[in-house]
Amino acid sequence: MKRKTWTKRLTGLFLSVAVFATAMGGMVSKVEAAPVASQANLQLEAKSAILVEASTGKVLYSKDPDVALPPASMSKMMTEYLVHDAIKQKKMKWDDVVPVSEYAFYIAKISDSSGVYLNLGESFTVKQLYEAMAIVSANDATVLLAEHIAGSEAAFVELMNKKAAELGMKNTSFVTSTGLPADELGPYSVQTDQKENLMSARDSAILARALIHDFPDALETSKKPIFTFRTGTPNEWTKKNYNWMLPSLISYYPGVDGLKTGHTDAAGFCFTGTAVRDNMRLISVVMKASTESKRFAETRKLFDYGFGNFKLTKQMDKNVPVKGFETAPVKNGVEVTVPVVTGSEVNMITKTGTEAKYTPTVTFQELTAPIQQGQVVGKIVLKEEGMKESDYLQPEDAAKAGVDIVAGQAVEEASWIRLFFRSIIEFFSNLFSSGTGN
Repeated sequence: MKRKTWTKRLTGLFLSVAVFATAMGGMVSKVEAAPVASQANLQLEAKSAILVEASTGKVLYSKDPDVALPPASMSKMMTEYLVHDAIKQKKMKWDDVVPVSEYAFYIAKISDSSGVYLNLGESFTVKQLYEAMAIVSANDATVLLAEHIAGSEAAFVELMNKKAAELGMKNTSFVTSTGLPADELGPYSVQTDQKENLMSARDSAILARALIHDFPDALETSKKPIFTFRTGTPNEWTKKNYNWMLPSLISYYPGVDGLKTGHTDAAGFCFTGTAVRDNMRLISVVMKASTESKRFAETRKLFDYGFGNFKLTKQMDKNVPVKGFETAPVKNGVEVTVPVVTGSEVNMITKTGTEAKYTPTVTFQELTAPIQQGQVVGKIVLKEEGMKESDYLQPEDAAKAGVDIVAGQAVEEASWIRLFFRSIIEFFSNLFSSGTGN
């Protein structure tokens, strides 16, 4: 083999090693933390509250967000989640017909309980019952769905608590599917020291975010301002959504399309809301406000603050290389590296009027040829200087704040003869390197 060819191959090898070393150095780089600015004083008239940007999980405002309080009917968001999950797993279908049970009929007769007045002998589809639960907070429809999914409300509550743990809701404990007090269900009361469901504002935001992310169709139901039940029958019944911030209702706020209200004597007036504007979705939680209208007035303060002071900004385009991390090493390929680019836009939440500084951290998978163009080969995370895990809804949001890195082109698997000669080159390269060391 000619000396010129050897030199060319060795040079290519050294460049590959250099690129890999640069990438590894970026993985472990650290940023000196800058002080985080204190949040605004919104003077919220609520016991607990939180405001979160949904895509990043960044907390924009909080007030005692980890205090476990009675959430009342905001508990139904978990029932909604489990209904969608059962549909997804094909355990039931939206058009399944469910006969009214004795328990659901009893709940329908509780005078101060929200409901659609289910009667024995009637049957409704899962879809009808779900809409009654999600739009007008029907407790009778909720317990009927719980029984249909799990056989009994007690078994369903076990599913609720299991899913809460899976989602990372650390300050949550359910005793009923509806949020009604466990000792106010007459013959169906639960014998337990815990009389109320408990959930923190942070956990409510975690649940709302999971519901929206995993089952976005939930918003198609929650955004309906008016609900009609028993349509086309002599007992047709129409009621407004308890979420007054929806279009045509008295506390309308542009962009609101969900999510769930709640009220009991112990809970006060609660609301988990969500709104989208300029491609940015916010999730808010207000717990234990003093009146029905106050929970929406305080939510308005949160949304005004969030949309008025923060925005999603594009930091990188899709299909562009990351400076300093333009290639990833590949084993057993015709080429020893593969060009890499961003798999999607990289967006970050920024405060209006400030210029945040971000440090890219790129991690590559261990790659072995063949590699397909567009194949996910790693991840890029932009870390904002001064940000901490506590500034996010969940600790993993800080670590997951990134997008995929994908292969910019395909790399074929190398033949055995090519790999053989490459190993010889590497042998002599290592020999020369060790020979010149001290």
